[in-house]
Amino acid sequence: MDAVPALDEPLKKVLGPATAKVMAEHLGLHTVGDLLHHYPRRYEERGQLTHLADLPMDEHVTVVAQVADARLHTFASSRAPRGKGQRLEVTITDGSGRLQLVFFGAGVHKPHKELLPGTRAMFAGKVSVFNRRLQLAHPAYELLHGDAEETVETWAGTLIPIYPATAKLESWKIGKALQTVLPSAQEAADPLPGSLREGRGLVPLPEALLKIHRPHTKADIEDARARLKWDEAFVLQVALARRRYADAQLPAVPRRPRPDGILAAFDDRLPFTLTDGQRKVSEEIFADLATDHPMHRLLQGEVGSGKTLVALRAMLAVVDAGGQAAMLAPTEVLAQQHHRSITEMMGELAEGGMLGGAESATKVALLTGSMGAAARRHALLDLATGEAGVVIGTHALIEDKVQFHDLGLVVVDEQHRFGVEQRDALRGKGKQPPHLLVMTATPIPRTVAMTVFGDLETSVLDQLPAGRSPIASHVVPAADKPHFLARAWERVREEVEKGHQAYVVCPRIGDEEDGAKAKKRTPEDEAEKRPPLAVLDIAEQLARGPLAGLRVEVLHGRMQPDDKDAVMRRFAAGEADVLVATTVIEVGVNVPNATVMVIMDADRFGVSQLHQLRGRVGRGSAPGLCLLVSEMPEASAARQRLNAVASTLDGFELSRVDLEQRREGDVLGQAQSGTRSSLRMLAVIEDEEVIAEAREEATRVVAADPDLERLPALRTALDALLDEEREQYLEKG
Repeated sequence: MDAVPALDEPLKKVLGPATAKVMAEHLGLHTVGDLLHHYPRRYEERGQLTHLADLPMDEHVTVVAQVADARLHTFASSRAPRGKGQRLEVTITDGSGRLQLVFFGAGVHKPHKELLPGTRAMFAGKVSVFNRRLQLAHPAYELLHGDAEETVETWAGTLIPIYPATAKLESWKIGKALQTVLPSAQEAADPLPGSLREGRGLVPLPEALLKIHRPHTKADIEDARARLKWDEAFVLQVALARRRYADAQLPAVPRRPRPDGILAAFDDRLPFTLTDGQRKVSEEIFADLATDHPMHRLLQGEVGSGKTLVALRAMLAVVDAGGQAAMLAPTEVLAQQHHRSITEMMGELAEGGMLGGAESATKVALLTGSMGAAARRHALLDLATGEAGVVIGTHALIEDKVQFHDLGLVVVDEQHRFGVEQRDALRGKGKQPPHLLVMTATPIPRTVAMTVFGDLETSVLDQLPAGRSPIASHVVPAADKPHFLARAWERVREEVEKGHQAYVVCPRIGDEEDGAKAKKRTPEDEAEKRPPLAVLDIAEQLARGPLAGLRVEVLHGRMQPDDKDAVMRRFAAGEADVLVATTVIEVGVNVPNATVMVIMDADRFGVSQLHQLRGRVGRGSAPGLCLLVSEMPEASAARQRLNAVASTLDGFELSRVDLEQRREGDVLGQAQSGTRSSLRMLAVIEDEEVIAEAREEATRVVAADPDLERLPALRTALDALLDEEREQYLEKG
């Protein structure tokens, strides 16, 4: 009898180099243990058919369905032998919906013989749209005969596991690979303390792994999921609890504002009163800053709730206490925007050391990668001497050359856009660990905050300041009702005639390379969706067509920083009517006179991104309008997502919708340093209770045994879940 492979055995040895290479490159699976923890996304019942109506666009899917119809078409093609090409169109059904499959060229012969009406099979491919119908082009497939020896053995039982797969590796091939390594599940060491497992009636880990991959009943799946969810929640919360524990041991310099210092002077010159929410959150931050271990606080709030003002007051409190504060922004456009708005808000208080500067003033420095050498030298000197109490910059702040006199507070704007190493490098520039305030403009449900930012205390700003106007949002179905799009451009003209301005947002910049690709399209390419609309194309079309005579400008990430800044300044000054841009305007751009935004191909953006973009209008006294243009069919999941955005302005509600519609890994992967998400089974919205209970258990365990010396299997699971890169991430924060 063959020896059972160990959990750390490389897949190359067990499955062969070719399969192992695809698993490593496309799924991030390297060892037998990795593969055992690659769980089915769902299960098909042999006797049932898949629901085809709600397939997600642009994703690889696996469906079990029956062939309803197959037709072979011949068409003229200069690329095919004898000038004739062939296309096979197969319609599959699940009884409630239909899906088109298409095969071209030499690829038609095998499916033409095998995919006969009445045949049942598993199909895998990427969902695209052609002629406004969903289709799979050149899908891989596996016939389900039920009498073929291999199929009966491989898919024992009636439940067929469907795995997260890729174009290079279909679900059924992953299933066969798992068959090979499944005996190794017996070797899995159980990370949960025995008392916790028994107290909650959870099955042992080896049993859970067998049941998740080869269930005989739906109850098997439930048992396995309940157990594996606890593993994920508990191990992750232990990692976060250990970090909270370690942070609480670090020293920091307490920073208390002076009663007659720069903060008091700043508050006196504010032309409005703070909202109750801003006052409350500021008090929480000031209390943290006054302690002798570093603050770790997450400040989240609605678009336009005044987070920058709250962060600035925290920075000024630190300046009052003799320290310096640094704000790290994800892009140059945003760093320049913050610098401009902060110096404007501070007025003479930002003119330290200059004639006309107020008595308690400081300097506000800007540091970005594209600054000229002289300006850069000047900024570096102001930081090193302490002349600049506040500095705003991009990752240029992190370079070795940058020295601070006494860094007391780091504010990170839009945290998920920063690599962990970057944030850590900036924190390392203080004499003692500086206090840390992380801001996010994407409202996060409590469970996500607990899972992703579980080491941070959370403050929420959910009130909008007085004077902010409501924003009306509408979906513009460009394919069904083209006259709606024409009306959208009329609305833009009407707003400009009233003296207002408009944004038009596109998913892509558009350049020669894209144009070259577009010119070479063939019938085979037509199976793919058209490329996303581009800024350069749309700007030209609008300037020549529906917006002719208006001042149309362009802004995108590939422009030179000075050019970007000049465009933003002109737009802010009202010297341009319409700004056609990519998502560089997504966060922080503040032009109160802009009242309308048209988002082209809106279905190509995520929910939180659309909410962010929409927040750029309605920032003044006139009401805002956001038009979401889409060619997707009414029944598609993409259109339902847009309808959800149009129906509410509540970012917290939308973040829940976003999470329910996207896979967790996208959300958590983005926030957790960009590594593959550790969550495969846990759904952070559904499993709120598990996460909250796991956090309590983890805090208890770590308080009693910070190094987990009495729980070696938990320590091992922690190392596996938090691979080296993630472990560093959690330690650095």
